Amino acid sequence: MACSAFHQTTGTLQYHHQLRQVSSSGINIECGNVSMKFPLKVSNLEIGLSRRGAYTGSERSLRVIKASSSQTSVVDPVSSQSNEGTNDLRKKSSEAALILIRHGESLWNEKNLFTGCVDVPLTKKGVEEAIEAGKRISNIPVDMIYTSALIRAQMTAMLAMTQHRRKKVPIIMHNENEQARSWSQVFSDDTMKQSIPVITAWQLNERMYGELQGLNKQETAERYGNDKVHEWRRSYDIPPPNGESLEMCAERAVAYFRDYIEPQLQSGRNVMIAAHGNSLRSIIMYLDELTSQEVVSLELSTGIPMLYIFKEGRFVRRGSPVAPSEAGVYAYTRTLAQYRQKLDDMLN
Repeated sequence: MACSAFHQTTGTLQYHHQLRQVSSSGINIECGNVSMKFPLKVSNLEIGLSRRGAYTGSERSLRVIKASSSQTSVVDPVSSQSNEGTNDLRKKSSEAALILIRHGESLWNEKNLFTGCVDVPLTKKGVEEAIEAGKRISNIPVDMIYTSALIRAQMTAMLAMTQHRRKKVPIIMHNENEQARSWSQVFSDDTMKQSIPVITAWQLNERMYGELQGLNKQETAERYGNDKVHEWRRSYDIPPPNGESLEMCAERAVAYFRDYIEPQLQSGRNVMIAAHGNSLRSIIMYLDELTSQEVVSLELSTGIPMLYIFKEGRFVRRGSPVAPSEAGVYAYTRTLAQYRQKLDDMLN
């Protein structure tokens, strides 16, 4: 299943009531108190990547209406005493946390191979990086998790959440077919409240490196020349042979973020994204309003989380949390400070 706040679809699917309706634009699901939508297809979207301000106010307002018209909240007893109280808090909330994590080292990172969309798992070091990332975000609220369709990103998200002090259980949502949806039903509302939906989306995949995938980076540079390989890797709009440029990767990643993830933040949900160097660079380009010239020099380390605060319609970068014991890391906003204090009160 893919979670979303988009309600352009005409119907809902409620497992407990055995109601399933599907529209041409997607499948909308309300499971317990979590509202979700599966995109059936992604159309080609014209998106201005150099400045978020390129979108008109009417576009943004319409998207907020779609996101909040029939959405319900993920209830966390740490921050609320009742469903009603939580819904009221969400409506008034002007803050939400966004955590971005590039996956830990993969087996092909270790071998210095072009990986792209080849599905390669983490190394032992990558596992350790994911666990360390989890420690850094262990006091930051997480209501929903988005990952790419690739195992290295999914492993990173799952391992990171084993370190979270709230101890909610990530549950990967499946929408491969009717049987997958039916067989993965959860029939306990209490269990759903102690779970975090995990949505996998190919749109968040690493950019596809085409004919370079599986090749050694150093050997490729020797074959084609350092300048040509650097151009393929770091230019904005020049793709490798039969592959994607950063611009092409950004078109799908940013469109998905705007349509499915940003509405969750607008409704007050705290979101973690575990993805890849280029898909995250694309999203950061959108969040920080970078130009195509600025984004090509942006480097992201594996396994290092980056924190943004979504407040009053703007994204404010807060850098990377250093450690769960550093109180100052979580004092960026009143909401995060209060969440950490309630965790301390509940767990001590």
